[in-house]
Amino acid sequence: MDKQIKKKTWTVKRIATYGGIALFVGFVGYQFIFADRRSTLKIDKEKITISDVKRGVFQEFIPQTGVVEPSRTVYLDAVEGGTIKRVVAESGAMLKAGDVILELSNLNRELTVLGQEASLNESINRVRETRLGITQNDLQQRQTLALIESQLQILEPQYKRQKQLFEKKLISKQEFEKTEADYKYNLQNKKITYEVYKNDSLDRQRQITQMNFSERKMSQSLEGVGKILDNLVIRAPLDGQLSRPQLDAGQNVNPGQRLGQVDVVGSYKVKVPIDELYLPRITTGLHATTTFNNKDYNLQIMYIYPTIINGRFDVDMDFVGEVPQGIRRGLSVRLRIELGQSSEELLLPVGGFYKDTGGNWVYVLDGENKAVRRDVKLGRKNTENFEVLEGLKPGDKVITSSYENFGTNEVLVLND
Repeated sequence: MDKQIKKKTWTVKRIATYGGIALFVGFVGYQFIFADRRSTLKIDKEKITISDVKRGVFQEFIPQTGVVEPSRTVYLDAVEGGTIKRVVAESGAMLKAGDVILELSNLNRELTVLGQEASLNESINRVRETRLGITQNDLQQRQTLALIESQLQILEPQYKRQKQLFEKKLISKQEFEKTEADYKYNLQNKKITYEVYKNDSLDRQRQITQMNFSERKMSQSLEGVGKILDNLVIRAPLDGQLSRPQLDAGQNVNPGQRLGQVDVVGSYKVKVPIDELYLPRITTGLHATTTFNNKDYNLQIMYIYPTIINGRFDVDMDFVGEVPQGIRRGLSVRLRIELGQSSEELLLPVGGFYKDTGGNWVYVLDGENKAVRRDVKLGRKNTENFEVLEGLKPGDKVITSSYENFGTNEVLVLND
């Protein structure tokens, strides 16, 4: 008699099938819940720059290029026009104050000056003659008063004696009346003459004061006219080095034409053009540094020019302390102009990433071979570092080279 065999529920095949299904479902679920679904890009680690975020001293400055100029320059402009008669000093010559540089000739101007001098001398002589006449008139009036006073000194005692004699009837009436009339006439004449002299004296004093003033002015004008011809001789206004264009004998020179300049030797400044964007932040006293022959030198803004030309304004900077040896006028120097006080901040080195992200996000290393995109906030910038405001901490490693080829990927896998 056959025996019925009971079929097994969990065979090896079935267990293997259901197990495979379970593993597949679990894998799918894991991928759905836990797997990193962010876009990823593989790059070569050797082709990127990785920089450390760290704390340090932040000094905001702007790089600029300045031109070395003498600290003091006096320009030589022709006051009078004319023809160059003689060139004495060549460009580059070292001069002492008063040294002749060149001479001009101007015959018309010389004749005009001679005529002006003659006219002024004639006017001065007329003033002196008029003043002499006034002085002589004063002397004559004083002589008249002295003569009257002399007559009174004779007539007064004579009048008093004759009066006594007439009262005693010792002289005739006619003789006494004549002496009395002479005496009273001279008294009245003295009074009138003195009044005239007094009034004339006040007027004379006023006239002489005016004439003295006029004579001084005309003398000054005469002296100034005499100096007009001195302007035909161009001299060095101070000790220094001459710089001038090519000038030759016989060449015409117009009034106001620039004939060169004299620079003080050994003292220099740097003229720096700066973009008008920085005008509100540029003040006198700001410091800057430059490197010359592998040595650093300090400068300071001493003057800010008020005009803006083509979107730029100029500042003059003087060396503070030591002046570079061998520096010359016209030499270009690179400067770092500080815009404020230094402070300790969280710093991220400057790199090409900024033009791709605008400083809004960066790739930060997560481990050795992966970098993850992270939002950040950057502040001020100098030529070396950004100021980090948010999103990074000391010790973070950031890719600071260009992101141009990274697209919008959120994760970068770094291949050694």
